[in-house]
Amino acid sequence: MKILYKPFGIIIGVIAGVLARQVFSQVWSRIDDRDPPTATTLESSWGKVLGAAAVQGATLAVTKAVVNRGGAKGFHWLTGIWPGEKRPKQG
Repeated sequence: MKILYKPFGIIIGVIAGVLARQVFSQVWSRIDDRDPPTATTLESSWGKVLGAAAVQGATLAVTKAVVNRGGAKGFHWLTGIWPGEKRPKQG
């Protein structure tokens, strides 16, 4: 029955990616008025490039966790089946 969650999880993953981009742009706009630099932006400091990458990574991870958790809770509510592990693995 958990296989039914796979297509649901794929759709949730796409939504999380789109949402994460929006959240990152909003967060970055509070940090700097320019677009976030990439690793190949010539006139940006190491600090700004690494800071932008760190903010982007954290934003993506948190947004993905929120959306995936909400999707799993919704799937559980609809079907009564939890799509993942019931408790963390030890060790």
